[in-house]
Amino acid sequence: MKSIRIIDSTLRDGMHAVSHQFTPEQMAVIASKLDDAGVDTIEVGHGDGLGGSSIQYGFSRAPEAQYFKAVSQVLKKTKLAVLLIPGIGTVEDLEAAMEYGVKTVRVATHVTEADAGEQHIKFAKNNGLEAIGFLMMSHMAPPEKILEQAKKFESYGADMVYVTDSAGAMLPTDITARIGLVCRELSIPVGFHAHNNLGLAIGNTFAAIQAGATSVDATVCGLGAGAGNSQLEALVAVLHKGGYTTGVDLYKLMDMSRDVVEKLMHRPQSINADTLAIGYAGAYGSFLLHSRRAAEKFGVDARDILMELGQRKTVGGQEDMIIDVAIELAKNKKQ
Repeated sequence: MKSIRIIDSTLRDGMHAVSHQFTPEQMAVIASKLDDAGVDTIEVGHGDGLGGSSIQYGFSRAPEAQYFKAVSQVLKKTKLAVLLIPGIGTVEDLEAAMEYGVKTVRVATHVTEADAGEQHIKFAKNNGLEAIGFLMMSHMAPPEKILEQAKKFESYGADMVYVTDSAGAMLPTDITARIGLVCRELSIPVGFHAHNNLGLAIGNTFAAIQAGATSVDATVCGLGAGAGNSQLEALVAVLHKGGYTTGVDLYKLMDMSRDVVEKLMHRPQSINADTLAIGYAGAYGSFLLHSRRAAEKFGVDARDILMELGQRKTVGGQEDMIIDVAIELAKNKKQ
């Protein structure tokens, strides 16, 4: 039976779904239960990674050091990971996180900009960390371009490369083409991170595994930006039915989903008009709440904002464009 590594990002990507307002105590409870269930690695921090707590991206409930401290104290077997987006997080932020036992860093860049993460990958490897290249918005590049960028991460010393469907915009055929090519041409493992804006997160994740991915992401209750991520408990059930091993106790995941995480959710994690628009337009998943606020402020439809953002091929870090688009739509509406 083929073994699949699960990286849970409930306590990072899932922060988007609660406006980054998990408390350190709540994170510790969730982390301890993920550890008890046998999850290999958990990613912790602000939804936009190290240094993400800011006016632009939204402030976390607590400083990230408090989250790392609370989680590190309850982990027994599970590895602690962080996300670093160059331009948001820095090497200094990573150094601070390492003091709390961080073992893995995922360096996330736009799908055509792997070179922005070179220094971060090399720093991580020089300091004994597992370093993973994380290619975001992978629907915006053809398979050959993704392979080119994945090879850059490999040349910097990355231990693994992730292909990431940040907008939840890809179909299973898109996943098969991208993951299949990268797996055939790289000498390091390949992973996949899905979003559910078109309702395909688990299907796409399964397609990625069949194409050769050996590591995949998921979150409890599917918490995440946009319509959320692959739902961890459902994905584990699918993988076990499909003959894969994960080392994860399905019943324990089901119990924590029902007894802990569901009670902390601000809203149901579902596909609705706005999140569907993200997947259809190919807009960045974390634009959702920003677009809703702008739509309310300027009296326009959030879907129109998201569709325009997709047309303009905007990416993470261009949140200021959301207000510009909303203003333009409001002017056009008056005319």
